[in-house]
Amino acid sequence: MKEIAIITGASSGIGYELAMLFAKDKKDILIVARDEQKLLKIKRSIEEQYKTHVHIVAADLSKQKGLNAIKDVVNANDWIVTELLNNAGFGEYGPFIERQMDRYNEMIHLNILSLTDLSYHFGKEMVKRGKGRILNVASMAGLQPDPNFVVYGATKAYVISLTEAIHKEFEKTGVTVTVLSPGPNESNFMERADMNNAKLYAKGVMSAKAVALIGYRGMMKGKLHIIPGFKNKVLGFLSGIMPPSKLRLNIAANIMATK
Repeated sequence: MKEIAIITGASSGIGYELAMLFAKDKKDILIVARDEQKLLKIKRSIEEQYKTHVHIVAADLSKQKGLNAIKDVVNANDWIVTELLNNAGFGEYGPFIERQMDRYNEMIHLNILSLTDLSYHFGKEMVKRGKGRILNVASMAGLQPDPNFVVYGATKAYVISLTEAIHKEFEKTGVTVTVLSPGPNESNFMERADMNNAKLYAKGVMSAKAVALIGYRGMMKGKLHIIPGFKNKVLGFLSGIMPPSKLRLNIAANIMATK
């Protein structure tokens, strides 16, 4: 039975860079995203360059049908999933009541429900075998409430809490669970989240490649929580020690304000 790593949201940004890291390590991968043509292009490029096997599933993971497509292809091929990287997700920037509820529903399903479903399904199989790694991609936005990024921040707070709890539960099973909380980075996330006017992106940001490498190494070491970048680590520390207050909200609102 072949061992394989699953990477969701793998057509660009952090997910794409994570796929490249597995390929460099000669690991067979299953990459998942909505755009089949992008996935096919990545598949051809990786297989030609690294001589490893790349499998694809073109699916919308905000729908149950998309989640079932991943499970079906794994079952049909009798693959053993040794790593699961839940990277798929998106945000929606702007005042809470000025965005569309349909988009919030889609975001909650993708960022929360699909990640929980895949972690549960493949985590259970990993525990049975006594071996495996899960990496859930959260965000610095999940470390405190985020005016103008309300629902996204709340979904990533869920991801952080869920991952930390599962990490503890799996402590003696041979399975590690890691959460990666990047700050702003170079990807198409900004365009999809409608953040072109966000002050957060006005200054230099980390590359998706750098974030992915830090996350990959941390996952392989079985770390619990990874925050890439010194400035982000400082902000993460302050978020952790600062009690809920108007001051904390004012700081977060300033960070998430428009230019």
